[in-house]
Amino acid sequence: MTSSSSKLTLRLLIDTKREKVLFAETSKFVIDSFFNLLCLPIATIIRILNKNQMVGSLGNLYQSVENLDETYMQLDQHKDLLLKPNAPMSSLISGLLPSVNDSSSKSSSNDSTNVFYRCPHHYDHVTCDNTTRCSTCSTSMNSQMIFVGEKVANEISAEKSGFVQEVVTYMVMDDLVIQPMSFISGITLLKKFNVKEVGVLQEKVVELDMKQGVNLLKASLQSKTVLTDVFLKNHSLT
Repeated sequence: MTSSSSKLTLRLLIDTKREKVLFAETSKFVIDSFFNLLCLPIATIIRILNKNQMVGSLGNLYQSVENLDETYMQLDQHKDLLLKPNAPMSSLISGLLPSVNDSSSKSSSNDSTNVFYRCPHHYDHVTCDNTTRCSTCSTSMNSQMIFVGEKVANEISAEKSGFVQEVVTYMVMDDLVIQPMSFISGITLLKKFNVKEVGVLQEKVVELDMKQGVNLLKASLQSKTVLTDVFLKNHSLT
């Protein structure tokens, strides 16, 4: 991640009269982080948010798997396949959300971008995370392989990775509708929100941290006013 993306920020436009975030301006790096939320498995989301704080019954479903004795599982299945699915969490989003991997995987799977692991029984199954289980036999894929050749991962710059291009500033609505930012779109939104007094508008730049990342994830599952709930109401949405 480049230095320009080391700090993820949102520039909020706030209607102080109605105490509401109208929209926010931000960079590709934040947009990539938001889009990465769509890649998270449900079980990973439950682990991040804490199953006891989940709205609805998915937390109970997760706990049922936790409490189920391994004796009742199929011989070729393991509970971790359900409880700890391999989440494709990129480096962009990892700074906003707590790690859902075991501590052992941090030290072993991230030491080198040229280290890979295979299933000890199925040599054509390869991963870069030694906590992954083989999709065929559910065995831990922890047999180390060394990639020989030119590095690939580090050659891809942050600007060329992710989902969106760094060609424009992006606009994030209070309900997480995202679109490219332009002068015309900004004026159109002010008319849509019936803002007649420019004096009631206030700009506020917020730097995203892990706590806010968790709150954004939680609010996105519960609310249509995500930015207002997280940055103005200033509560943990518990």
